[in-house]
Amino acid sequence: MPPPTALNVPLSEQLRPRTLGEVIGQQHLLGPGMPLRMAFESGRAHSCILWGPPGVGKTTIARLMAQAFDAQFIPISAVLGGVKDIREAVERAEVARSGLQPQATIVFVDEVHRFNKSQQDAFLPHVESGLFTFVGATTENPSFEVNSALLSRAAVYVLQPLSEDDLAQIVRAAQATGQVPELEPEALQRLLAYADGDARRLLNTLETLAVTWRATANQTASAMTDAWLLQVLGERLRRYDKGGEQFYDTISALHKSVRGSDPDAALYWFVRMLDGGADPRYMARRLVRMASEDIGLADPRALRLALDAAEVYERLGSPEGELALAECVVYLAVAPKSNAVYKAYNAVRAFVKKDGTRPVPLHLRNAPTTLMKELDYGKGYRYAHDEPDAYAAGERYLPDGLAPPAWYQPVGQGLELKIAEKLARLRALDAAARGGRENP
Repeated sequence: MPPPTALNVPLSEQLRPRTLGEVIGQQHLLGPGMPLRMAFESGRAHSCILWGPPGVGKTTIARLMAQAFDAQFIPISAVLGGVKDIREAVERAEVARSGLQPQATIVFVDEVHRFNKSQQDAFLPHVESGLFTFVGATTENPSFEVNSALLSRAAVYVLQPLSEDDLAQIVRAAQATGQVPELEPEALQRLLAYADGDARRLLNTLETLAVTWRATANQTASAMTDAWLLQVLGERLRRYDKGGEQFYDTISALHKSVRGSDPDAALYWFVRMLDGGADPRYMARRLVRMASEDIGLADPRALRLALDAAEVYERLGSPEGELALAECVVYLAVAPKSNAVYKAYNAVRAFVKKDGTRPVPLHLRNAPTTLMKELDYGKGYRYAHDEPDAYAAGERYLPDGLAPPAWYQPVGQGLELKIAEKLARLRALDAAARGGRENP
């Protein structure tokens, strides 16, 4: 049974580190000679932003900073707070600084990315004046979510998900309290995977499991089994942020795996996204984009297959339709790759954006009226189907004065091999028709 003093205190709070040496993980920041450790040892607080996923120690580190620097600790939740809370923090910091025994203040803003620009700006004058030290915590990339003025005044420390060894150490600490039963090795591994690098999630789950174990488990059992754990937890759920940094990192990994022709890795990231709750329709749209951007004319079937997979999912839904998307993922990964059309399209867009509006050559203009014909609209146009091999050798289709730019350059893979051969043959016909000159 838990000690009486711990009955109403969550396990995660009971095990919160009280000293820097008790912190588990983040040794790339807190180990000897590492940046945050050196900041603690310097004796001087500085404003910073702690960026990392949930449950990796951001709040703990902020509290330990206040303890290390003997500073007043003022927490603000950006989810629930606002400018009023910031004003109150300023007043408390002024009181602490002007007292008989002046004390520094650390203002800790959890989920700082939830504050809008004006709310974030409210901290600036007080950070600059040294009234308090600002410490922000965020799960989102601060480059996008924290305004540049505040960001320039704060060091950014990146925290990592806890490793399985770190999490196993936390499980042992929880068991040492006497509140958590033993776990068989297979059950422990499932629990560590379920926690997915999040210590808070691990401890909250352990606490729930312990209550369930005491209420329902066979009292003759000496440890939680994998079968029992699976029954209680149900299907393992991974932490997944559908709109944040992790989401875009994972779709990036999928796209790069397809581009890199690794079907196993592509399937892995695809399933990770589905397992985390990504909308399969969104996945289908991304697969269509991959077919266009990274495969293109090297294998035109890829785009059709991606569209077919999207249609199959619309007809069948989950989970049956997901198999069609998986088939598409593998096909795109093993298909020959070409970004020639993608590069050509972007090059032409950039050219048109900076170039002037060139007139359409007269021979290419439409001439539906007598006046237009009298103005030589369409005069001299050669109808390709009436030419040998349905090709008007030497004809020009670009605006006058624009040299052939060769924006589209087929790669040496798949169908584009044949496309390159055909273009080379047609250009040779053009040169011959122009008397050996590539340009007229």
